[in-house]
Amino acid sequence: MTTIYLIRHGQAEGNLYRRCHSWHNGLLTGKGREQVKALEKRFEGIHFDAVYSSDLYRAMATAGAIYRPRGLSLRVDPGLREVGAGAWEDVPWGQLLHDHRESLAAFLACDPGWQVEGSETFPHVRRRMVASLTRIAAAHPGQTVAVVSHGCAIRAALSAFLGLAPEQMCQVPLGDNTSVARLEAENGQIRVYRYNDESHLPNSDIPKASISYGLAGMERNALRFRPLRLPQERDLYLAACKTCGVKENSLAESGLFLALLGQQPAGVLHLDLEREAEQGAGWVSLLWMAPDFCRRGLGVQLLGHAVCTYRAMGRQALRLACPPGSAPFRQFCLTYGFSEIDHQSDILEKYIGLEL
Repeated sequence: MTTIYLIRHGQAEGNLYRRCHSWHNGLLTGKGREQVKALEKRFEGIHFDAVYSSDLYRAMATAGAIYRPRGLSLRVDPGLREVGAGAWEDVPWGQLLHDHRESLAAFLACDPGWQVEGSETFPHVRRRMVASLTRIAAAHPGQTVAVVSHGCAIRAALSAFLGLAPEQMCQVPLGDNTSVARLEAENGQIRVYRYNDESHLPNSDIPKASISYGLAGMERNALRFRPLRLPQERDLYLAACKTCGVKENSLAESGLFLALLGQQPAGVLHLDLEREAEQGAGWVSLLWMAPDFCRRGLGVQLLGHAVCTYRAMGRQALRLACPPGSAPFRQFCLTYGFSEIDHQSDILEKYIGLEL
C-alpha cells in the first residue's frame, strides 16, 4: 500500500491580497511561512520516500518543509496546479464581484459548466489531478509520499476519490492553508483516509488564513481598484494627502488608484511609477484608508495592488517613506514584510521578487 499525504500550500499573496491567483505566481506571506514551520514540525519523525509539488512558487516553497530536512529532491508536476483561471488571473476578487457576479457565483459553487476566456473547467482539473496522483502512487508502491497542491485542485481530487459526481464537488469543504489529506493507494485504487486535517495549526498559535469565499463574504472584504479621477475626486485625494502628511502632486494621475468596497470609496493608493525604477524598486507615495474602513483588515489589499503592479513591471522591491511619528502605519508595514533600509532613514523596503 502507498500512503500519500496531500497538502495545501501555505498562505500566499493571493489569499492575503484577495486576488485571483490560480496559475499566477505569488510568494508565501509571513503567516504562510509560520504555517510551513508548523507543517515541518508536524511531520518530524515521519519517513518520506519522495516529495512532489505543483510548479507554482507557493506550492514548491511549502514542499520545502518536507524535502529539505530529509535531503530529498523536489519532484515538480504541473498536473498538480490549481484550476487555471485564464482572463481572471491576478484580478482582485472585488473587481470580479463587480464585473462578473454570476460567473463568480458559478466559480465559487464549483459549477462544472464554469469557464471564462483561457480558463480550465473543474472537470478538467479533476481529471488531471486524479491522473497525476494515480501516476505518483504507481511510481512508489509501498512507499510514503508527500504531494503539495492547491485548494480547489485538492477539493476536485478528493471529490473524485470519495465517489462524488463532478457537480457535487462543493460537498467537500475547502481546506485551510497547509491542511493535510491522507490517501491510501492499492491495486490502482485510491481511497481517502482523512482530509482537511489542520491539527498542526492550533488557533491560539497560528490563526487560520481562510476567508469567506462566498459572495456575501466578498461583499464585506474584497476591494476593487480603478484610476482616481482628477479633478472630480480631488477632495478625496487631498483628504488622503493631509491625513498621511504627503504633499499633493499635481501630476499624480499616473499611478493614482481609488479602492472601492462595492460602490463606496474605501482608500487611495498612489504609486510613483518612475521613482526608484533604476534601482529595481517601486515607490509607494500614498497608501490611505478612509476612516470608516480602517481596522477592518482591508488596507493590505492596497499594499497587494502595489506589489502586483510593480512585480508585473519587473521590480524586485517595494519602498515607501514612514516618518517616526506614524507608529500605526509603521507597524502595519512591519507586519506585512517591510524592514528598515538603515537606522538613519525613514525608508522601509519589502522584497517582492519571485524566488524560493
